[in-house]
Amino acid sequence: MREALHAFDQERLVEATERALEQGYSPQDLLEGLTEGLREVGDRFEKGELFLAELVAAGEAAKKVIAEYLKPMLEGGGEGEPLGHIVIGTVAGDIHDIGKGIVGMMLFTAGFEVKDLGVDVPAEMFVQAVREEKPDVIAMSALLTTTLPMQRETIEALEKSGLRNTVKVIVGGSPVTSEWADEIGADGYAEDAVGAVKLVKEILGIRE
Repeated sequence: MREALHAFDQERLVEATERALEQGYSPQDLLEGLTEGLREVGDRFEKGELFLAELVAAGEAAKKVIAEYLKPMLEGGGEGEPLGHIVIGTVAGDIHDIGKGIVGMMLFTAGFEVKDLGVDVPAEMFVQAVREEKPDVIAMSALLTTTLPMQRETIEALEKSGLRNTVKVIVGGSPVTSEWADEIGADGYAEDAVGAVKLVKEILGIRE
């Protein structure tokens, strides 16, 4: 699957997905594989080794697999009370949604209720979601260095609205670091989808 992503070959990725499912791999396994492959593609783009069109092609291929194969299988498993309520979105000015979507699906399969606000989400929309949804955690993604400040702006907006102490805030995305998370007052940082699930469980005090 990773090789198909790196070749930007949607048909090959679909075939690899079908083969993996036939061999007994779980949808969660495949989500983890997609996450790793997409991160590698993103790293190559950041280094100038790939064109934007190639990045988009890899993202669209992954999106197709998630929508047509993995999501339908995963959505049948959400039974019982959720472990917690998560609001997730990509910050204003940023339209990247593949990685954010994978994080949302991983959280869902781990037993959380997930509200996805989509991409290009302004600080005010995050604040409104916290006010209306009363989530345990909001997760903000930023894939561009130029949109990183929007994570800080959103936390500041939560503080001004008096809602910051009612919700945990985690951040992620290619340019995000644990140092940045500390600087802006976030409650945590995760490098990938698997890490995001562990982080959310940790900050909510959920034992494995």
